Amino acid sequence: MNLPDRPLSELFATQRPLRSLEFFPPKDDAGVEALRQTAMVLKKIAPDFVSVTYGAGGSTRERTAQVCDFLKRDFGFTVMPHLTCVGHSHADLTEIANRIYAGGFRNIMTLRGDPPKGQTEFVPYKDGLRYASDLVTLLKAAHADFCLGVGGYPEKHPEAPNAEIDLVNLKRKVDAGAAFITTQLFFDNAVYYRFVEKCHALGITVPIVPGIMPVLSLKQIQRFTTMCGATLPEKLVKRLEAAGDQPEVAEAIGIDWSLMQIRDLLAHGAPGYHLYIMNRAKSALALAAGLAA
Repeated sequence: MNLPDRPLSELFATQRPLRSLEFFPPKDDAGVEALRQTAMVLKKIAPDFVSVTYGAGGSTRERTAQVCDFLKRDFGFTVMPHLTCVGHSHADLTEIANRIYAGGFRNIMTLRGDPPKGQTEFVPYKDGLRYASDLVTLLKAAHADFCLGVGGYPEKHPEAPNAEIDLVNLKRKVDAGAAFITTQLFFDNAVYYRFVEKCHALGITVPIVPGIMPVLSLKQIQRFTTMCGATLPEKLVKRLEAAGDQPEVAEAIGIDWSLMQIRDLLAHGAPGYHLYIMNRAKSALALAAGLAA
């Protein structure tokens, strides 16, 4: 049996800002090798933990397990696998939980998951779960020492009827046993600060980690924000428009904007930051260098 990871709740209890990175599983062996190279480079900045996303397809799930294993075994990262309700029965999820636990993983990002491709509405799998809060309950019942993260939406989950109901749903996940919240990406820190205030007013006291995505291009970030409901500040859009067809200029603008966000967040007491790096080392390295300067 692998040595168990340290629960992230213990790291958050140290009261120092934590830095984490998110990887997604590649589609083929060439992508896995490229991810290995990225991980090797990013080991230099010593993130406190890394997470690995979980797709709706069977092959992607296998890749998630593969990537989690080598990031833990070969690079010594504390790895937080993602797990979703999509396409799984209650029994499937319990079996996966046991497998994750046996692998020495003690931290899971617990999500409902998006509807499979081609579907617009989430429909629970046969004998499956409907909500992330249900998955939190299942995982804590399977292994009480799992440390579970859940997602929060500073600008509301796209499917929630309003922000108030969305916050009530978030509290339900925390009350079920979640130890911390990682937010969806945002580009205006005022949005995050308002969200944290509303969470505290509702009695949510767990750490709320801001999720930051360094922009690569205007087209890329418009696609992402359309999917997740985040807004783009006009100042950022104008800068990216001015970059035109110069990808390196656009990427530099994205890094500069993220650096500004992170410095302000840490100055205002955020418990750290989580980088959505799209399996690219350059942005994460540039941000680490900028913050160290």
